[in-house]
Amino acid sequence: MARQPCLHYHVYVVELGDAVWNNARFRRCNPHYRLGMPFVYVGMTGLDPDLRFDKHKAGIQASSFVRDHGIKLRPDLYEVYNPMPYQAACEMEVELGIALRERGYGVWQA
Repeated sequence: MARQPCLHYHVYVVELGDAVWNNARFRRCNPHYRLGMPFVYVGMTGLDPDLRFDKHKAGIQASSFVRDHGIKLRPDLYEVYNPMPYQAACEMEVELGIALRERGYGVWQA
């Protein structure tokens, strides 16, 4: 009998504050940002997204963009995909970031 993949990985999206646009690295990675669209961080985790967000804010294995500018999770942008196997989460993190950039979001990915 084939082993079923473990479905406990998640993609997640964190809304970032407007001050993140002052960061030159962030601006360089978002040349097609559309004025007025949200700034977001896209990541993947084996934890519950709420717990992962709390760890970012506490500085534990944190992205400095989320630690310093993270406002809230945006489950409306990711819940439909979760949970999934590890490889699918790795791929979905990239695909979701690309899709949000194409919609004009300012995006940072892990």
